[in-house]
Amino acid sequence: MSQLPKSAAIIAGAGMGHRLGAEIPKALIQIQGITLLERAFISLSKVVDEIVITAPAGYEEQFKALVGQSAEVVTGGVLRSDSIRVALKALSPSVESVLIHDAARALASSALAARVLDELRSGQSAVIPVLKVIDTIKEIDRDGFVRATPDRSSLVAAQTPQGFNRQVLERAHGASDDATDDAALVEAIGVKVMTIEGEASAFKITTKEDIGQALLLLSPSNRNFKVGLGVDAHAFSSDQDRKLWLAGLLWPDQIGVDGYSDGDVAAHAICDALFSAAGLGDLGSNFGLDDPKYQGASGEMLLKEAFSKITSAGYEIGNVSVQIVCNKPKIGPRRAEAIEALSKALGGAEVSVSATSTDGLGFTGQGLGISALATALLIEKK
Repeated sequence: MSQLPKSAAIIAGAGMGHRLGAEIPKALIQIQGITLLERAFISLSKVVDEIVITAPAGYEEQFKALVGQSAEVVTGGVLRSDSIRVALKALSPSVESVLIHDAARALASSALAARVLDELRSGQSAVIPVLKVIDTIKEIDRDGFVRATPDRSSLVAAQTPQGFNRQVLERAHGASDDATDDAALVEAIGVKVMTIEGEASAFKITTKEDIGQALLLLSPSNRNFKVGLGVDAHAFSSDQDRKLWLAGLLWPDQIGVDGYSDGDVAAHAICDALFSAAGLGDLGSNFGLDDPKYQGASGEMLLKEAFSKITSAGYEIGNVSVQIVCNKPKIGPRRAEAIEALSKALGGAEVSVSATSTDGLGFTGQGLGISALATALLIEKK
């Protein structure tokens, strides 16, 4: 299986938050302690192979601090289209399908991005999510008087992420200077743009009222939430034949890590986080070294058992996030595979995977092993 990235997302985050009353980039504005950029990144990272983010000049390091090495951050241009053109040049040569997403539409779901990408893979050149216009639309003149009332039955409101064949998108950007969205540039070169049904949560956060709407969508119900943290680390083995299992995947041509089980630090950290949140002990107390059942056990097996234990304890998974710390292997090209494998082992739960290095510091930075940090949000069943 090729590990070259075939799909990518560009997150347009170079806009400032003036209409929100903020003097920082809109992408850095937080809702419930999480930036719009992080929300958009987490959603798209479950779907595509690589991500490029545009940042305003002077804010590149702040953006990089939020996503680590799991995305490339580039300096955006003056116009939106300038930023997209810069980001296009930063994509891997092997990328064929590109999603372009506004960081301000931070609550758009992974499922929406996946549906757009599926249409591209089926042969469409350009795909955008839209919502039907339900209000009567008036066209007015410069003095504020109504000039016309368009038939709303043929009107829709465009959203992001918008998806394009890379060659088509590059040709469109080469032919025009700027537009309010990339689909308009593609339309201008005569390429048909397919529409799919969008979602209400993909609205654009522009004003303070929009922040209020986002908070309503994110507000928890009266259900009980529990959060857990898990950590695991293993050193690379001296056994050259030891296989590397990480995030539920086999990594060919990589030396594995030592451990009683398969040494999958990502899976182990997630299990630890699940047990911590549910108050069921930790990895060692549940999968101890004194039990031969777990000798050589796969990360998938441990995840399935952990899922069964927390389910029996009366919890369901809200989401799981794991950050892998290593110099090798490179996680980005297989992030989508890793998310799929981990989610499947956890009964289809929402999972996000990111990766970072430590700039040469510690045993991971020196290339001596791999570690992982995971968080888990559990919801008590009604």
